[in-house]
Amino acid sequence: MRVVTLDSYGPPEVLTFIEAPRPEPGPGQVLLRVRAASVTSADGRIRAARFPPGFGLLGRLMFGWSRPRLRVLGVEVAGEVVAAGVDARFDEGDRVLCYLQAAMGGYAEYVVVGARDVAARIPDDLSFAEAATLSFGGVTALRYLDEWTRVQPGERVLVLGASGAVGSAMVQIARHLGAEVTGVCSARNVGQVRALGAHEVVDYGVSDVLASGRTWDVVVDAVGVATYRSHKGLLTENGRICLAVGGLWDLLSAPLINATTRHTVVAGDASCKQVHLDRLLGIVADGGYRPWVERTYAFEEVAEAHRYVDTGHKRGNLALELA
Repeated sequence: MRVVTLDSYGPPEVLTFIEAPRPEPGPGQVLLRVRAASVTSADGRIRAARFPPGFGLLGRLMFGWSRPRLRVLGVEVAGEVVAAGVDARFDEGDRVLCYLQAAMGGYAEYVVVGARDVAARIPDDLSFAEAATLSFGGVTALRYLDEWTRVQPGERVLVLGASGAVGSAMVQIARHLGAEVTGVCSARNVGQVRALGAHEVVDYGVSDVLASGRTWDVVVDAVGVATYRSHKGLLTENGRICLAVGGLWDLLSAPLINATTRHTVVAGDASCKQVHLDRLLGIVADGGYRPWVERTYAFEEVAEAHRYVDTGHKRGNLALELA
């Protein structure tokens, strides 16, 4: 089978194809023929060793100091089960999506999905590309807005970077929770963000929300442009700010801010567990969330997909499609 490998940190050209043996499923496992895999901003950061502020040393320790420890990127895949071991949770022919977590390995023609992996059958009305991009933004939005900040119906939510993979999910999940949503994006994305469910859309090229004099119950930074210090003026008296792409200082300072002010800072990794994916799929079934796939690329165009990620102007989600 073909696999995209990463032998050194660097530009998209460091991604290369190799032939590897096709894995076989053991007891409780299935072999998934990958039909689509997501390409995320996190993939781009790992490939280039471009970690959030303060996380450079930790990132190298986690992913490899001089070269990547894990050679195959990709945390989200969707495909068809082609072989199943005894007592497997899925059957041959099932359409399955899987969040591969820190082990990654999704940039491959086949992956093994085990009993402990975060996986589920794909809803009938979702394409493989949509299924492969469901979890990264969707679970992040669900955990930040529902689990950690407990957004209530009628509250006002501001989403900075509302047109990205995480931001577009934040808009939809906040709307599903009954919030009044304001999305901030560039002029070319205003229509799409409104179509995702935002009640109001602000073009940051025309208006600066920091100078607006307005406040929100929850402020979400989905692109890494905010800190508590710079954006606390946008919060109501008991407001919460979600720093989904925060740096190390944001993470370390959050407990002190939370203990000494009426505000709440939420920062950190929103890991995906089975309970989160199941809850998200329930929202999908209710019509409250659907991943926005801006572009799909052939498997052979993986470097081109990463080049687009590196522009910083990616909209929604990107997916690799495998024949």
